[in-house]
Amino acid sequence: QLQLVESGGGLVQAGGSLTLSCAASGFIGDYLAIGWFRQAPGKEREGVACISGSDGSAYYADSVKGRSTISRDNAKNTLYLQMNTLNPEDTAVYYCNVYTAADEFWGQGTQVTVST
Repeated sequence: QLQLVESGGGLVQAGGSLTLSCAASGFIGDYLAIGWFRQAPGKEREGVACISGSDGSAYYADSVKGRSTISRDNAKNTLYLQMNTLNPEDTAVYYCNVYTAADEFWGQGTQVTVST
């Protein structure tokens, strides 16, 4: 069973930056997509960024495009999300996700709070 553990969240001032990490225990293997979701209070969970398993292309939600970078370190079995120019609308719990043909895995989430 693949386990995902996120870290790197915290309190940051508007305009600041954060890098979230997602450490995977176990072999990920073939996947359809790996990425990040977030859920703000009172809102549905939404996709933030992902890496396609077919060709490694990265995709971003419009809300973070141009100020975020998703990356993966295969040697460390870790997924990252660097976010710049944070604003209060980025406040949410951020979740790591691995989506395979057979299953879907989620981390427990890490809180990001952006203050004005």
